[in-house]
Amino acid sequence: MVLLRWRDPFERTALSELNRLQEEMNMLFDRFFGRRSLLSGAGVFPAVNVAEDNDNVYVTAEMPGINPKDIELTVEEDSVVIKGERKLEEEGEGISYHRREREGGSFNRTITLPTRIVAEKASAEVRNGVLTLTLPKAEEAKPKKIEIKVG
Repeated sequence: MVLLRWRDPFERTALSELNRLQEEMNMLFDRFFGRRSLLSGAGVFPAVNVAEDNDNVYVTAEMPGINPKDIELTVEEDSVVIKGERKLEEEGEGISYHRREREGGSFNRTITLPTRIVAEKASAEVRNGVLTLTLPKAEEAKPKKIEIKVG
């Protein structure tokens, strides 16, 4: 049995206060020097999952609000490059933000694949803001059943 100390979720710790101060300073510098690049404080964009079965490698990427025409895919034997641009609507005059976390701009992400694939047979589709790539594995990368000889 494991005992864990209960913490009040609203309890402010020194670390949470430092994180809040960091966010406030980032916003201050953003206002003074101009906006930072696309999602610079939120991690790598787009967020991806890479999975595989016996025949294919699957890459899914979250791309909400991005027109598929603004996405460029390059597939090689062992990697995928996703390039694109998120275009945001122009705001009217007199708009002032209280929080602005969604940014527009160009992005470029290279994903190294766990195995070699056949680039010519790759396919892609976008549904509900999620890009799904189906990448067939190269024959030499597929698992092989080996028969055991009795001698």
